[in-house]
Amino acid sequence: MWPLLGLSIATIATALERVRFWFQLLSKEDRIVHDVLEAARSDLHKAAAIAEQAQTLPIGRFLLAPLRLKQPTPETFRLAMEAAGDKEFVQMRKGDKLLETVVAVAPLLGLLGTVTGLIATFGSLNIGSGGTSEQATRAAGGIGEALITTAAGMIVAIIALLVFRAFVTLQSRQMDYFSAVGSELELIYRQMWYEPSVSDSDPFASTAAASRRGSLPQEKIG
Repeated sequence: MWPLLGLSIATIATALERVRFWFQLLSKEDRIVHDVLEAARSDLHKAAAIAEQAQTLPIGRFLLAPLRLKQPTPETFRLAMEAAGDKEFVQMRKGDKLLETVVAVAPLLGLLGTVTGLIATFGSLNIGSGGTSEQATRAAGGIGEALITTAAGMIVAIIALLVFRAFVTLQSRQMDYFSAVGSELELIYRQMWYEPSVSDSDPFASTAAASRRGSLPQEKIG
């Protein structure tokens, strides 16, 4: 029972930490994404400043990674987002290994406690002596006590499994959300990169214009 108690405490602690993490992220990310995308449509530097203020959250760090680059190409811009997304997804999976271990180990510990309890109970029986009814009562009590560990192990495993599945669902939805937001930000950046009417005062725009001029054939003089 002591190992099961330790696993139950670890499960509850992990669940509380992850609930706090997801609550902070889900309650703020929509506003951050809206502000960054709105700013990015007119000023990438302003969008980067907004994302930098929110870099304590995964969505802020994800959006800031490409925006903090100096005049990146669209391909580099996308690669920076993908690398940042992969890094954040690893952090989102924090605690999953512990929960998976609890789900697998807790029932086995319960069965082990039951088996050892039954061995001790049957070992204490004295079949050849009198008082069979009293011994049967003690044996029934010992068996019932031994089965408590199995029930406890199953309860701990079920709780850990429910928590794990809930977090896996949130992670899957968050990956889809990051993908959609990243695609929209990349589209905005590509439009600004290839937009011929963008002011040359913007360093992103000037780089794009220079790239276009370098890629066009030179007019023949004379």
